[in-house]
Amino acid sequence: MTTNNSNMIILFDGVCNMCIWSVRFIILRDKKDKFRLASIQSDIGKKIIKDHHIDIKKNDSIVLVSNTIVQYRSSAVLSILYHLRTVWKVLLIFYVIPYPIRDLIYRFVANTRYMLFGKRKKCILPKELNNSKFLSL
Repeated sequence: MTTNNSNMIILFDGVCNMCIWSVRFIILRDKKDKFRLASIQSDIGKKIIKDHHIDIKKNDSIVLVSNTIVQYRSSAVLSILYHLRTVWKVLLIFYVIPYPIRDLIYRFVANTRYMLFGKRKKCILPKELNNSKFLSL
């Protein structure tokens, strides 16, 4: 696995079109090279899920792993935004809303993402994007 202590790992749904758009968004704005990526369907993604005891049935769209800290749903999204160079940082204001309420909105979007944005037949391949950002075994 090619990562160091300063890198954070983003696990994403590799067949979800919205998630893939999000990955492209992250790659273009990760100017400090903070993130490494792995789809939850990949071998390395499955290993990280197992190593960190992540219940992927409850958290199947985006997970942020930083050392021993695992963040899910809206907290993961806001933490990722914090480290990106983007005007979308304005959304960090949502940190003032308690995470159970933020997560209600997140879960609605996550549960309808395939219907709203579509689904691919196969997982995204790193060569389709910036290969250096993707983890491998």
